[in-house]
Amino acid sequence: MNNEVVFDIETQNTFDDINSRDRSQFKISVIGVYFYENDEYRAFEEHEFSELWPRLERADRLIGYNSKGFDLPIMNNYYPGDFLTFPNLDILEEIHKTLGFRLKLDHVALATVGHGKTGHGLQAIEWWKKGEKEKVKQYCLDDVRVTKAVYEYGLKYGALAYEDRAGARKAIPVDFKLKKVDSAINLTMPF
Repeated sequence: MNNEVVFDIETQNTFDDINSRDRSQFKISVIGVYFYENDEYRAFEEHEFSELWPRLERADRLIGYNSKGFDLPIMNNYYPGDFLTFPNLDILEEIHKTLGFRLKLDHVALATVGHGKTGHGLQAIEWWKKGEKEKVKQYCLDDVRVTKAVYEYGLKYGALAYEDRAGARKAIPVDFKLKKVDSAINLTMPF
């Protein structure tokens, strides 16, 4: 792999908490990442984001699940540039392009790689509110592991899978190959 990064975020609040669809009102508890460049999993809290941003800026591609619709816009609340301009792969977006509908990561992972998520995001919010930060970090990194497994399967085989309502396993053709694109990226300021 190149210098790609698989990531996921956990938030401190929900859509119900903010009574809006405005992602600028979300607060991040943890950003979980996997760096292919050095085979490293790491969870970053808000006070560590300034260490994370330069690493994401140097990435060949950011890889997530529903990342364009949720994670990246919320990360932009903390970043002086725009993560949506970075080279990225939103696995859910690719699935939607092929199928015309959306699927949960858990459903895709179970049908594709045989294991799914270890919980759900609402649990992570409750843990954060209780001060159980290590549980939130572990949960977020577990989501990163699942996303990474789904990504690598799709990259290797050119397809993912899901079970339809009748319980039949169906293929989802995907093309996850990295395409080099020149794009202007807003880099963080060194001060």
